[in-house]
Amino acid sequence: MQTDVANWPSWQPDVDVVAKDTPGRLRPGSVFRWSTEGLDITSTVQQADYGKRLVWGGPAQGITAVHVWTFTPTRNGVLVHTEESWSGAPVLADRAALQAALDNSLRKWVDNLKREAETRAAG
Repeated sequence: MQTDVANWPSWQPDVDVVAKDTPGRLRPGSVFRWSTEGLDITSTVQQADYGKRLVWGGPAQGITAVHVWTFTPTRNGVLVHTEESWSGAPVLADRAALQAALDNSLRKWVDNLKREAETRAAG
């Protein structure tokens, strides 16, 4: 689900559009453009170790982000861990507000990912 970026809008309500500039599976150097919560983002994949780790990053309105996902199989499913960092002038200008926005975004993303995974597992 997480690597199928073209289908994010089907289970991530805040993602409006995704377009892959690089065809095929995500791999280092793959580029995709997407829109979420009023931000137009261009992301470039830095690492793609399917089922284990996915890292992408890129600019959006003066903010440079790096987003790391790790996936650890467990007896009952998969443990998902995510970290994201933001840098740039907007972050320096209002760290508290942007940290709150980032925390909220990550929480919603993980909740939606969990809900979709459970729906698929039950179906």
